[in-house]
Amino acid sequence: MREKSGYFVVRQKAVPEVLLKVVEAKRLVESGKAGSVQEAVDEVGISRSSFYKYKEDIFPFYENSQGTTITLTFQMDDETGLLSDVLKIVADCGANILTIHQSIPINGVASLSLSVQVLPTTGDVSEMIEAMEGKMGVHNVKILARE
Repeated sequence: MREKSGYFVVRQKAVPEVLLKVVEAKRLVESGKAGSVQEAVDEVGISRSSFYKYKEDIFPFYENSQGTTITLTFQMDDETGLLSDVLKIVADCGANILTIHQSIPINGVASLSLSVQVLPTTGDVSEMIEAMEGKMGVHNVKILARE
């Protein structure tokens, strides 16, 4: 039986600490802040074997999202200007909005799905999502699909 190469999107808080340290060690090496892999793993507190075991399998979400379309789903309060504020977050990140689908608000809350094209000039997508989540009146931001 052939093993499928699957991807999962998980929040940072659900990722084991060793994997987060691998990402940090990779960043140190790639940025030149560590002169070698050994220096990087010593600084973050993991073994070289852990680094080499996982280094190809974990990376920040934004590194593997350029050139893709991401569909987000969330709920938002029915407040004047809130949708505009959310769309401005996407624009400020440099992503291209492809589709917007919003339900009629029920009990003051609307469901929204937003398809966004991630361009080579787009900033960190995870920061964009965090900014949406941090916006007062926006609830439950989820990545529905990535194509």
